[in-house]
Amino acid sequence: MALPWKTLDHVLTESGETLELRQRGTGDFLITIGNQILMNSKAQRSEIALGTLGCQGLQQHPAPKVLVGGLGMAITLRAVLDQLPATAQVIVAELNPIVHTWCLGPLAELTAAATADPRVEVVITDVAELIRRSPATTFDAVILDLYRGPHPRTDPRNDPLYGSDAIGRTRNAMTSGGILAVWGENPDTAFEHRLAAAGFSVRVERPGKGGYRHAVWVARKKG
Repeated sequence: MALPWKTLDHVLTESGETLELRQRGTGDFLITIGNQILMNSKAQRSEIALGTLGCQGLQQHPAPKVLVGGLGMAITLRAVLDQLPATAQVIVAELNPIVHTWCLGPLAELTAAATADPRVEVVITDVAELIRRSPATTFDAVILDLYRGPHPRTDPRNDPLYGSDAIGRTRNAMTSGGILAVWGENPDTAFEHRLAAAGFSVRVERPGKGGYRHAVWVARKKG
């Protein structure tokens, strides 16, 4: 018989929905918002691929600076850190401070306490606003691991993260040759076209060999 889920903590978000951390057994965790599952600790392959692909080529960089949008269970962050040298700086933009608290507490065992790594700074803010405020050529990689990725109904011009205007701002904040890596539920050709039009070379990966396979876009800023 499957063990029941136990609620460890919850908070009411600004949108009026309940953000909740649940645990079953010793190492099985869920983060939910309302009735929607945001993340399951047993399903990590696309998050690991996102962090790994987003930091390709930075292992030998003398002091890379990486932006991660969305903390979640810090699975993507752990994959990012595993690709980077000790001299790296990783900024994580997360909307909900309780998520940071969870990653420092009960979720720390999943990632060898990634959020406590001295290379990491967690900023409680909207990643779109952080990108908007960033000077040109700030980041060597931008990795967006948000629970709503690009999709066919995305506003092609005005979406704050995946629209053409936002893509242009992100590109401006990146160094030449930098990688923009984005997680999504499914491939979206229109998003790929917007990335290409903004001056990125683009490919989409489908991590894994079975079951539901999410999309990971890997877009490199052309010189």
